[in-house]
Amino acid sequence: MQKRIAQLYLRLALGTGFTLLGLDRFGFWGPNGKSWVSWGDWTHFSAYAREVMGFLPGQLANFLAVIATIAEISIGILLLLGWLTRQAAIGSAILTLCFAIAMAITYGITSPINYSVFTVSAGSFLLSTQPIHRWSLDALFDQKNSTHQ
Repeated sequence: MQKRIAQLYLRLALGTGFTLLGLDRFGFWGPNGKSWVSWGDWTHFSAYAREVMGFLPGQLANFLAVIATIAEISIGILLLLGWLTRQAAIGSAILTLCFAIAMAITYGITSPINYSVFTVSAGSFLLSTQPIHRWSLDALFDQKNSTHQ
């Protein structure tokens, strides 16, 4: 039971984090400058993304910021629903590992460590290795498929 709760907690924590931060880039939680808002708009987020990926050409950094945002919101929703959980967890792991590497190149290794980006990546990889994701749409669909065979 403890393993099931830990798995659910990890899945929901990752899903919530990705979804909330992704939507924050579009001002869903309020304008930039509020204490509970990280970005508040695309302008502030894209400036940060270009800074983190300063070793890349600006247009490529902008493109990757868009791709990362689409991926984060999609991964977040999939994890919250528990649908395609293994694939979403692998996507989460790879995306956050890329982010951690970019942060390390730009700001030094302590930056991704201080923000637990490697930890999020490792937790995502761990989630992807679980054979069953209980309390998820995956489990519900697997159960339905096994009863109809």
